Amino acid sequence: MTTHDIVGKLWNLCNVLKDDGVTFHQYVTELTYLLFLKMAEETGTEDQLPEGYRWSDLEARAAPDRLEFYKILLIHLGSHGSLLVQEIFANASSFIKKPATLSTLVAEIDKLDWYSARHEGLGDLYEGLLEKNANEKKSGAGQYFTPRVLIDSMVALMQPTLADVIQDPAAGTGGFLIAANRWLRSHSDPDSWTEAQQTKYRRNTFYGMEHVQDTHRLALMNLMLHGIDSVPPAAGIHYGDTLSPEGQALPRATLMLTNPPFGTKKGGGLPSRDDFTYPTSNKQFAFLQHIYRGLKPGGRAAVVLPDNVLFESNVGADIRRDLMDKCNLHTILRLPTGIFYAQGVKTNVLFFTRGEKDKGNTREVWVYDLRANMPQFGKRTQLTREHFADFERAFGSDPAVGAEALAARIDTGDCGRFRRFTREEIAARGDSLDISWLKDDSETSAGDLPEPAVLAREAMDELEGALAELRGILEELGEELDDEVVE
Repeated sequence: MTTHDIVGKLWNLCNVLKDDGVTFHQYVTELTYLLFLKMAEETGTEDQLPEGYRWSDLEARAAPDRLEFYKILLIHLGSHGSLLVQEIFANASSFIKKPATLSTLVAEIDKLDWYSARHEGLGDLYEGLLEKNANEKKSGAGQYFTPRVLIDSMVALMQPTLADVIQDPAAGTGGFLIAANRWLRSHSDPDSWTEAQQTKYRRNTFYGMEHVQDTHRLALMNLMLHGIDSVPPAAGIHYGDTLSPEGQALPRATLMLTNPPFGTKKGGGLPSRDDFTYPTSNKQFAFLQHIYRGLKPGGRAAVVLPDNVLFESNVGADIRRDLMDKCNLHTILRLPTGIFYAQGVKTNVLFFTRGEKDKGNTREVWVYDLRANMPQFGKRTQLTREHFADFERAFGSDPAVGAEALAARIDTGDCGRFRRFTREEIAARGDSLDISWLKDDSETSAGDLPEPAVLAREAMDELEGALAELRGILEELGEELDDEVVE
């Protein structure tokens, strides 16, 4: 049985919970609790769980009593066991209402081919579940999930090393850190690492922060299954708000890989941290300041940002100028539409390197247009790594893109996808970086409209994406209100 088969079986179990009114995102959270217990048994790591609160104890309970014991178990594990256990089960509660529902889940999970699951990789199994959840528009989880082929391309260009301190200040479910770890280990020989290197790898390599507690527990589970220490005071993903003083406490990084949340801060308020030169309620601009200010000299970054970051005036233009002063913003990748859960969102990847000084670091910006004349990506047309192949070749092999690498690039002008713009040309545009030059023949003209059914489906996709984003906002707002009640 393959990982794909096991993921399919686990995902189909969500049908068991429909009668209990459980959403897809709640289901993955619920499944995380149960899978943690079962995987601890399968991997021989139950010593991190207190005796009497393990998978076998849950399984041994009589079916009518199992749900009541399960709810007690969740509360108990929030304050007992290893630090990882306590983080994953912090404020945990069950969405299940019927004892028979829990008994069905326990029985079906127990019947899975766990030998094949271990052989295929438990981390890949869990990643498959997260991807299923993100692709299910009704779950609203797409906002936390960056397409893995995009992550893999960004990581390959940035080439993480054992010397790096890697940070994702908007960690979501941990995809960037896991991909960076995979690259690092596959391009090195862990068996040859010295004791000091092993210690540095475990305790001072991967850092992140996530503001939504349910997403934070998914991230911890994901990192654990991929062999990454994920609980502070070692490295790992902290539960907190990057735009608060908690974010200021993150260590400076040599590599930032992230896809910050879109939108404005709740109520239009400013970030509560006091170290931003340009305070703004716009989350993307606030995160962008955190990223380039949090890089060590020579540190590099690859960041997914929406189009408005490239063209907004006033404070937006001030932040872009500050970025281009402090960093060498050497490359912008204009991404295709339709690769995120909200179909209409237009995004880019900004690649930059922090300078040794704080002025005049950007002398030219190269823009690669992977948006014009590209297919509409979605369920019918899947985004693959091959779609990034030409860009990766054009980008070159230097992750910091120094002067020699820039000189080696070929400006394809108006007829191609890669084009160079000097800092003076950008200044003449009012420091707008929203630059396009290709005629996009893929845009539908009035005389060439698709069938009404296709239009209706695309409109429904956009509506569902907007509703998913709204659900995510409401989830965050509900969690903030809960925190206020607790306080």
